[in-house]
Amino acid sequence: MSLLLCVIAPRTYITKANGHRVQFNENKILSTCRRAGADKQTAQRIVKKVKSQIYQGIGTDNIYKLVLHAISEEKGGRGLHQRYKLKEAIMNLGPNGFAFENYVGNVLQHYGLEIKGIRSKIKGKCATHEIDLIAISRNKKFLIECKHNSYRGGFIGLKVALYTHARFLDTLPKFEAEAIVCNAKVSSQAKKYAKCIGQQVFSWRYPPKQSLEKIIEDYKLYPITILNLNHVELEKFSQQNIMIAKDLLKYKESLLSKLTGISEKRIHNLTKLVEQIISK
Repeated sequence: MSLLLCVIAPRTYITKANGHRVQFNENKILSTCRRAGADKQTAQRIVKKVKSQIYQGIGTDNIYKLVLHAISEEKGGRGLHQRYKLKEAIMNLGPNGFAFENYVGNVLQHYGLEIKGIRSKIKGKCATHEIDLIAISRNKKFLIECKHNSYRGGFIGLKVALYTHARFLDTLPKFEAEAIVCNAKVSSQAKKYAKCIGQQVFSWRYPPKQSLEKIIEDYKLYPITILNLNHVELEKFSQQNIMIAKDLLKYKESLLSKLTGISEKRIHNLTKLVEQIISK
């Protein structure tokens, strides 16, 4: 009688930003690379390189760095490298949140909504509220709450959905609909509550067909921070309400330099990088 010996490879566990340990899933890297514009063969090469350097307990931040390094070794991978940094770029739209609100307003305009106000003071029945964004879509006026997270592992909980709805109720009938836009994941409780009351949510990975990053990727609405700007440059572009990278291409380089005070050489380099990013 023969004896069949099965050798099972040990599972590799990684450490997330919140300290939780989860099993390493190479498909997450593969799918993110594909969404960022890598072809199947390129994505598989990147995953193979990263897998060879993974060890028990490695942090997700270190995995992220390994992926970026692997991408940098690919021929013509500069655009892919920057697109892969989308989540980081959005986190850099802070820390006070104003830049994120301006960016979301720009995204919604490109998405077909009309922005009627940013950080507007609206008097309700019982209190005066600062509304992050007021937008009109299909003759509906939306009250929009923008929530920005500047660190990995953050999430939006039930409390945000509750107070957004409370503002909506207090300001009736000035608004016909309400929505939350955020760059973090949303808790199951918040999703359930939002669905129950008819509150729209656009967040990281949710809803699957209209999540924030899917809208950005589908319409090439990458934030200006995907260009590795310093704080001064971000402030100067924000003052001109230029929050989407591809909008740089609407201007002559000399005019954009004059408007922002950024050197024409730097503007030229930024516009060339934009072209690489949106060329996928």
